[in-house]
Amino acid sequence: MSEKEKMLNQEFYISWDKELVEERERAKDLVFQLNNTRPSQRQERTAIVEKLFGSVGKNPWIESPFNCDYGYNISVGDNFYTNTNCTILDCAKITIGNDVLIGPNVSFYTPNHAMDPAERKAGYERSLPITIGDNVWISGSVSILPGVSIGDNSVIGAGSVVTKDIPANVVAAGVPCKVIRTITEADKLGLKIP
Repeated sequence: MSEKEKMLNQEFYISWDKELVEERERAKDLVFQLNNTRPSQRQERTAIVEKLFGSVGKNPWIESPFNCDYGYNISVGDNFYTNTNCTILDCAKITIGNDVLIGPNVSFYTPNHAMDPAERKAGYERSLPITIGDNVWISGSVSILPGVSIGDNSVIGAGSVVTKDIPANVVAAGVPCKVIRTITEADKLGLKIP
């Protein structure tokens, strides 16, 4: 079994494998191209994102700078928006639903490095997937750790470190991130959205 197959199977793998290094370099070249394309060149930027990501819905909007490891493990739905300095370490699948808003300085971390120093030095790591539901808002400077799911319609407060699953329809925040309350009818502004 190749190191890439181990990585995608959520097994321990060596991250410095030649194939994986080449795939990261391919992604970094596309990320460089994205980050050096003018913000007003929306069509060109979208075309780069479509080459980089595994799956892209309608109307993706990614502010620069952006960074990721492989790109092909990232799947985003319609109307995906991420603000500046988003980092997605996508050694495992990262699935993001429709209408997701991501604040500045948000990081998604799928890899866990080995705890044993010799194994860590050799490059061993294991990666777990991250899933974000529809209509989620992730505020600024949030870190999302390996294996986490965030349910539909939830809000993650600024500066949170999400270490465990967050259910749908809640506001959660803190280090570690915990549910503060459910989202209620009182939270709705009563706006008539066309």
